[in-house]
Amino acid sequence: MDDDDLFGAFTATASAESTPTATAAVKDKMALLDEKRREEARQQAASLLNSMMQGNCGDTVEPEAKKVALPPDMPFEPLSVRDTAPAKSYPFQLDAFQREAITCIENSQSVLVSAHTSAGKTVVALYAIAQCLRDKQRVIYTSPIKALSNQKFRELEEEFGDVGLMTVLRPLSSVTIHGNVLTSSSLGDVTLNPEASCLVMTTEILRSMLYRGSEVMREVGWVVFDEIHYMRDKERGVVWEETIILLPDNVHHVFLSATIPNARQFA
Repeated sequence: MDDDDLFGAFTATASAESTPTATAAVKDKMALLDEKRREEARQQAASLLNSMMQGNCGDTVEPEAKKVALPPDMPFEPLSVRDTAPAKSYPFQLDAFQREAITCIENSQSVLVSAHTSAGKTVVALYAIAQCLRDKQRVIYTSPIKALSNQKFRELEEEFGDVGLMTVLRPLSSVTIHGNVLTSSSLGDVTLNPEASCLVMTTEILRSMLYRGSEVMREVGWVVFDEIHYMRDKERGVVWEETIILLPDNVHHVFLSATIPNARQFA
């Protein structure tokens, strides 16, 4: 007899017997039935929670898409997991796309990460920066606007320490120098610690450095392009295109975007 039949029997008993003793007995049986149902619900919830913690939650499947793009004359070489210690460790388990992207970086292969906001794209950028610092290379982190550059500078300086900020690249006659800080009359233009191993700047600044043949580029191993979908902008997109074209062949790229619609085509 299932719970519904049992409940029906209890109800029929209550209707047939109107004495206080019979009514109390039925109430006791109904209370036991409610407790049984609550216990089953608790067990189901505990089982579901345990499955979620173990990564085996029912029909939930972790989305994973990866694609390799190679020039016609370049043979494909499968990625290999390095035996060396990782450049950076994390206090949490990485998602599949993060592990795959980090493997690309360890194999000196450029990578495009297209994932929604707060999915963990920054984890990939941080690993590229950590690897450059470990290998005594310089790395450049670009963003589309000065406000975002300032924010990333603060975050990366707290994480790595050896970080500089460049939102101005002008002749010395137009800037004021205070120690290792250069400021300009333009709002938001400032340069902090330009000799740092990790430099944060707007993409326009990086393009200007490439135009001028900056000596810094000889030491750069990786460039991180945050918000790479700005390449589709009708007015500023050419800045990203020119920058990527002008970068030396030995420089690798990390492209980050949450909204790029044609990620595979771009890669």
